[in-house]
Amino acid sequence: MDTMTLWHLTGWEFAALAFAALLVGFSKTAVSGANTVSLAIFAAVLPARASTGILLPVLIAGDVLAVLTYRRHAHWPTLWRLFPAVGVGVAVGTLFLVWADDAVVRTSIGVILLLMAGVTVWRRRQAEAADASRASDAYEASDSSEASDGDGTSSRSGRVKARSYGVLGGFTTMVANAGGPVMSMYLLSAGFRKLGFLGTSAFFFLIVNVSKVPFSAGLGLIDGRSLLLDAVLVVFVVPGAFLGRWAVKRINQRLFERLVIAATVVGGLQLLLT
Repeated sequence: MDTMTLWHLTGWEFAALAFAALLVGFSKTAVSGANTVSLAIFAAVLPARASTGILLPVLIAGDVLAVLTYRRHAHWPTLWRLFPAVGVGVAVGTLFLVWADDAVVRTSIGVILLLMAGVTVWRRRQAEAADASRASDAYEASDSSEASDGDGTSSRSGRVKARSYGVLGGFTTMVANAGGPVMSMYLLSAGFRKLGFLGTSAFFFLIVNVSKVPFSAGLGLIDGRSLLLDAVLVVFVVPGAFLGRWAVKRINQRLFERLVIAATVVGGLQLLLT
């Protein structure tokens, strides 16, 4: 019995999953948050709960490729600040999955993603307005332009923000593999530039997604049947990662940020409408 028969997939459904796997590779090396589209495709083609377990190894394959590509650009102080809060979020998400049905999961994650996108857009407009009001002060303007490595997370308010986003990121990544947009919003709001953003998120999701495997297996979301389908789909992640690596060199910072936010909004709407 082949994989398509095992999961009762038509040719078009398998093609959709293959495209979603390719998009995972692209999102991991170019536009983080775009894999929410992959999440929606997996949930549409497969049973929603089962889709989260099948998608997880595909995401891990993309994470490995992203780490190999951007490993020199990770900002580890930010990662260490996030991990404790993320652990809390993963634990809460595991408990949530015990009783929540598919409709509740989709609605909850969709609302969170749209809220995070809205908050990030508001924060960035506030920051741009503040920068414009200081434009006459050359020193302050120069200092503002260098806020590219996440140093804005070291203040007390920054630590509170890191914990809040960390819990939300852990929760959303556990219940629907949808932590990417939440963490994208956090890294953008912390002032990360393109390569620092990609390097930090690559290590973050590799570590977090690998740590989720025992929880997903314990919930019955990962088994031999799901891994068989993963073995086929992972092949499509590789060309997506190379496409993303090619594309990211041709995307400027402002366009990059807009694409990340747009992907987050699209993913959130898809979760609410499916």
